[in-house]
Amino acid sequence: MMSTGDLLNIEPVELKFIFELKKQISCSLILSNKTDSYVAFKVKTTNPKKYCVRPNTGIVLPQSTCDVIVTMQAQKEAPADMQCKDKFLLQSVRVTDGANAKEITPEMFNKEAGHVVEECKLRVVYVAPPQPPSPVQEGSEEGSSPRVSFNENVNTNGADSTTMMRAFTERHEYPEKSAEAKALMSRLTEEKNNAIQLNNKLRQELDLLKRQSNKSRGSASMIFVIFFGVLGMITGYLLKKT
Repeated sequence: MMSTGDLLNIEPVELKFIFELKKQISCSLILSNKTDSYVAFKVKTTNPKKYCVRPNTGIVLPQSTCDVIVTMQAQKEAPADMQCKDKFLLQSVRVTDGANAKEITPEMFNKEAGHVVEECKLRVVYVAPPQPPSPVQEGSEEGSSPRVSFNENVNTNGADSTTMMRAFTERHEYPEKSAEAKALMSRLTEEKNNAIQLNNKLRQELDLLKRQSNKSRGSASMIFVIFFGVLGMITGYLLKKT
């Protein structure tokens, strides 16, 4: 929310402090000079010991802006219902061109002396700090959920699919998913049995190939024996002829 005057636009008109005990808290004001004149300002508060304003007086150049930082001193206790009755008053007045902050005097803001002083009242609002994460949520994240337990069993224990699914079903905390877990266990068991059958079949075929290979080697050996025997007979015959 912004306050629009003839001299300055002030934003915001509520000084919002995120209240925390034993901690200094700051917020800022933006003063915008909407004129072609030099404008002097001064900030007052009903509780000067509680707040520090920098700068509390100054000059805003024509068509320019100025930032004002308001700092609340560290508080030892929180007010009832987080309500604050402190108020601020920002006064502004036209001054001669080329004026600087050192030339500002209290007399410039004296209405009784005939000066045209524009005023804007600002109120203080305390805002509760963000709440920390719920302890219940943190516990649920740190605890061992069913899925985490299942994955850990797979990675570290090396159990077969049936044992893992039985442990998963027994430790599952949600009854509505028990049917899904049973179906998964049944499917994994079937896949395991199929794998065992395929393994047995492959072993049988491997044994058959080994036997056939041994027979082939035996036949080849017999052929070589016969060949060399015939070759020896022919060679002996030829030697006799010579």
